[in-house]
This record gives sequence, structure tokens and C-alpha cells, in this order.
Amino acid sequence: MTTEPIAIDALGPAGAYRTRKRSAIPDVTGATFAELSIVPRLFVTRAMSALRAATSLPAERRLAALAEGAEIFRHGEVAGLSYEAYEYAVSRVSGVSRQAVRDAADEIHDAALKAHYATFQARPGSAVADWRDPLTRTGRAVWTRRGEVFAVHAAGNHPAPHALWLEALALGYRIAVRPSRREPLTPHRLIMALRQAGFGDDQVVLLPTDHDGADEVLRGADLGIVYGGDAVVRKYATDTTMLAQGPGRSKTLITADTDWRDHLDTIVDSISHHGGVKCINTTAVLVEGDPAPLAEAIAERLAAIPVLPPEHPDAVLPVQRADSARAVSDYLLSQAKGTRAWLGGDGVVAELGDGSAALTPSVRQLDRWDSGQLDIELGFPCVWVAPWTPADGVAPLRNSLVLNAYTKDEGLIDRLMDDPTVSNLYLGDHPTYWMEPGVPHDGFLGEFLMRSKTVIRG
Repeated sequence: MTTEPIAIDALGPAGAYRTRKRSAIPDVTGATFAELSIVPRLFVTRAMSALRAATSLPAERRLAALAEGAEIFRHGEVAGLSYEAYEYAVSRVSGVSRQAVRDAADEIHDAALKAHYATFQARPGSAVADWRDPLTRTGRAVWTRRGEVFAVHAAGNHPAPHALWLEALALGYRIAVRPSRREPLTPHRLIMALRQAGFGDDQVVLLPTDHDGADEVLRGADLGIVYGGDAVVRKYATDTTMLAQGPGRSKTLITADTDWRDHLDTIVDSISHHGGVKCINTTAVLVEGDPAPLAEAIAERLAAIPVLPPEHPDAVLPVQRADSARAVSDYLLSQAKGTRAWLGGDGVVAELGDGSAALTPSVRQLDRWDSGQLDIELGFPCVWVAPWTPADGVAPLRNSLVLNAYTKDEGLIDRLMDDPTVSNLYLGDHPTYWMEPGVPHDGFLGEFLMRSKTVIRG
């Protein structure tokens, strides 16, 4: 790797654009690793107008370009960076382990190849994809876009969410991505790869900008997706043009008819996979009976995870600047008062000696599920273990992006299936981070992007 900061240009409708105003992108030690061009609001306005004026590529060309772009992204040299250099850079900037970056790159690659298949899993069974379909002669629903331009306010905690907006591109939307300053390397590489593969500069753009410009990205689009915390979810809760992706609060439940010892590997893996940074990592475990033995067993397993810099091939734990890690640790300690610490009782900071620190696991046992801590989700292996009884019902399990239920109680399963705040329900040995193209994450994206309209013709 060069000692000079990597230049991450804006990618506008007239090509790459390097601005005078740039934001330093630090690595986990705090040293400047890259420089991100920051475009003004006027640039954003013009870029969004260009997307709106453009015409989407025909479907066959879109799918071919997605497939070629997937190969370039995962294997080629893009903007002077080999894939290996990109992987190293993302691990150093984001603090996510290099293995997690590699898995995410594979996920993005796979999502691009399967984007057409994935999008059409959301299509109503009675609808057709094109008005030219012979079935429209007698009257038929046609699945069609709700708009033309789709905006993405990207997450920076992990590269994998960039796999999702590829579905919108496959459906013919033109895409504007406002990258996170925490990790802009992945969307820059992906959009460059897509452009090399045949998408025009007026089809997909990268708009690094400030908060004023960020609002303009959303205003200039027909629909958008935004990532953030509870405040973001509340802000867009009633906006039918915005899809808010907030905390996952994914959970695991073990009822008395199941021996948790038979499933400990999956439970621990759900907590620690990719360093616990994703919304689909388990952050709460509820158990019928005494939670202490399970909490102790989880803590014993998590304590064995090594502390390593993020680029190390065996790294798991997320790494941040040491001062940031201490702030996270202090917050955890302030919120965990009154709980029993099985791991991380004195803090969760392991300094690496270069100004960075790994966030080490925390296992806390609660006396009751409604003590207030169960909904605290932090971006490392931090798990709350609490008691559950059948009398508690589904209340402790609500507001879960993924719930993994180890139970034979079909009545409980029915209630969980009917609960609208449980987005995904896994039964048995399936880690909460399991995902595949073609199954919904928080509902199908296609449900948000598309609508059905009746067409009848002669």
C-alpha cells in the first residue's frame, strides 16, 4: 500500500470529480488513510436532475452489466486498487475484520449475479413483468416501478448492505449513493465497477456530501433508503417514499423443551459472527429457566476470541481508535449497572499499541427481561441474557429483525409468526445472520420499489 492517502472521487453524471473540499478518512489508529471528495449541494442537485433525465438501460443489458460488474468488483483492479488492496483498505478504515470484508464482497458479488432472481421473488404471483405479455390481452396486473430515481444513504458499519440496492438497479432505477464517511471505499469501488461494465455515468452516481447535500439527495429522488439508529427510523416512519433501516435487535429464545447445550455453537456464532457489527447478530438471548449456566457457557466461548488488528487473517473483533473504543466501553458500563457480568465487567477495550483498540465481548445477565437493557444494541459481541417464561409470551421478543426460536411450542410459533414486529423467524439451528438472495431481509425491497397496475389491451 502507498503511504499517500487514497483519493476517493465523487462519481457524478459527467464522470469522476475530485473536489477542493475533501474529508480525511482515518484508519483505526486515527491516521489519514484516504481523502474523500465532498461535493456541494448544487453539484448534488444537478446530478439528481441528470439521473431523472436519463433513460434506463434495457433489462437484458442491465443484467449483463450487473454480472460483469460483479466480476470486476470482486476480482479486478478498480481506480488503481487491486481487490486485495481494497480488502486491506476497508479493514483498516472500518475496523471490520478482513474476513468479514471478504465475505461481504462475496455477498455483493452474489447479489449482483442474482439481482434479477431476487427482485422477482417479491412480484405478486398473478402479475406479469411487461405489458407486452400475452396475458394482458384479457386483463392482467403488470408489476411496474413506483419511480425512476432511487437514493441510498449508505451505512458504514459493514460493506454488505451495498448488496441490497443492486436490486433497484436491476429493476431499472437510476441510483444515487451518498456514502458513509466511515467507509466510502466499497460504494466507490462498486459504482466504478458497474460503470466499467456498461452502466452510464448518468445511471449510478456517488455523491459524498454534507448534511445539506444529503437532504438534497433524498429530495431529488422518487424513493430512498436510509440507514441509522432509532432517531432515523422515527424521522421517516410516516414517509411512504423512504425506507428506514434501523437497529436489528435480533434475539434468540430457548424454551424448556430444548437443551441449549445442543445448540451452543450456533448461539455463540450468531453473537460473534463478523465481530457482532451487523443488525442480524444476536444481541439478546432469552431462556426459560435459570439463564446463568447459558450465560456462563457463552462467556467462556467468547472469551477465547483473540485480540488482533483488523487486517490479520484470524481477526474477528471490530477495532476502533482507542478513544472511541473507550467511549463505547464507558457507555456500556453506565447502562449495565445492576446486571451480572460474566464477561467484560471491567470494560471491553483491548488496546493494540498503535492508537487503536479492539472491542472485546461482553456478556451480561439480567434479572428480568424488562429491566431496560435488552434493547441496547452495540457494534461488537455484546449480549444480554435474560429469563423468559411462557407467561411473558411474545412481549420480550418483539421488535426483532431476526428471532431464532428453539422451541417445540407450535402455539408460540404461531403467535410469533403473527407478530408484525418480528421481521424474520428462524426455527432451530440457523444463525441469525443467515441470509440469501431471494429471501426478504426486512421485507422484500421489491415490495417498496414496485407496484401492480392493471393493463388490458386489444
